[in-house]
Amino acid sequence: MTYASEQTPAAAPTADPQATRILPVTPVTVVAKPSPVNPVPPVAPVPPSLEDRATGALVGAAVGDALGGPVEGRTPEEIVQRHGGRVEGIVGPFHDDWRTARPLAPYHKGDGHVTDDTLMTHALVRVYEAVRDHLDAYDIADHLVPDLIGTPRWIPELEAEALPVQRIFLAEKWIVARLHYGHADPREAGVGNIVNCGAAMYMAPVGIVNAGNPDRAYAEALDIAGAHQSSYGREAAGVFAAAVAAAFIPDATPSSVVVQALRLAKDGTRAAIEAVCEAASSVTDPASAPLRAAVAPFDTVGPDYRNPSLGARRPSRLHAIEELPIALGMLLIGGGDFRSTVLGSVNYGRDCDSIATMSGALVGALRGAEAVPAEWSTEVARASRLDLEAPGAALAAVAREVFTRDRARARTHEQAFTAISAIPAMTEAVGP
Repeated sequence: MTYASEQTPAAAPTADPQATRILPVTPVTVVAKPSPVNPVPPVAPVPPSLEDRATGALVGAAVGDALGGPVEGRTPEEIVQRHGGRVEGIVGPFHDDWRTARPLAPYHKGDGHVTDDTLMTHALVRVYEAVRDHLDAYDIADHLVPDLIGTPRWIPELEAEALPVQRIFLAEKWIVARLHYGHADPREAGVGNIVNCGAAMYMAPVGIVNAGNPDRAYAEALDIAGAHQSSYGREAAGVFAAAVAAAFIPDATPSSVVVQALRLAKDGTRAAIEAVCEAASSVTDPASAPLRAAVAPFDTVGPDYRNPSLGARRPSRLHAIEELPIALGMLLIGGGDFRSTVLGSVNYGRDCDSIATMSGALVGALRGAEAVPAEWSTEVARASRLDLEAPGAALAAVAREVFTRDRARARTHEQAFTAISAIPAMTEAVGP
């Protein structure tokens, strides 16, 4: 299935299941106005720069993370009951006694605090700053693991300085256990870990470094994620990175991002994205049931998020993580608007901090930093004691350096191949 731009008029119905499906367009009534005597030529909007988009992607991810954190693991009904309606911005912890309330104690989720999604994202940015080139699984072993276990940082949910490894989830601690203590081959270290969104949630930097090149972002993220995940968890990491890279393409739209994700996605991941985005094409309410119903056949966790089924999080070619397809569906429903997209992700519930992290990154990459409401980003930065903009600027500088290297490498390859291809074909020696 392909998706045309939101700007395209709806196509006539067709019985062909492979026909292009057009996302619905809200009718707009245009009222003619008298032309001014001396009309002023319209000024074309200036597209966001690389730096603006990079900052937007990382700030958008952090804000989505902070908004979704306090209602993570909850159902839409529980969210409405707790907050007297849908979440419309930064809210406090789900439980007043959050210091002891299970299952999240002792983490202070809420009040603008980012979670492990942002901590891992910023850690990966620091790896790029150190290497200043494309990354592979060995860079995760050589740089990310030491960062997690060797450098104390401010952990917002703990309200204290601590080693990041003391905050990250078990699926991320697996990286430390396998690479630092088990000395596993980094390319295979993810095999055996639970399959979830742990790798995908922090892959936005890969898309930024490969801005405009979804194929390269997909391949690089798959390599990096091999140290962390396997199966559809690793696949989701590649597809999310590709989607972020696709959002940097000039004139990109939510629909074009989905097209690129579908082009690269494999197996259950592709099927889940297609099913969710098909449902999203006829949905105007982000919190409505069709999106959950669309992804449910591919989701191994089951209806009770806190009590996964016996078959949950195991390798499979038929299944997918829930978070990425839902994030892409919310992107379509929100039409590129940050508030609509991220709040839809938050009020979806379940693993909504990771869903909002992904959808927030995609909108930020599409629209730039101005797309993220300043009242949210300012408060998240203050509450989390983080500079949300510096990582984007730093990563954009790395992306420019990597592109320069890529261009030089491509020229070297072109010269070598040209020389090789110009050699006359060898022929067998003919005897006397």
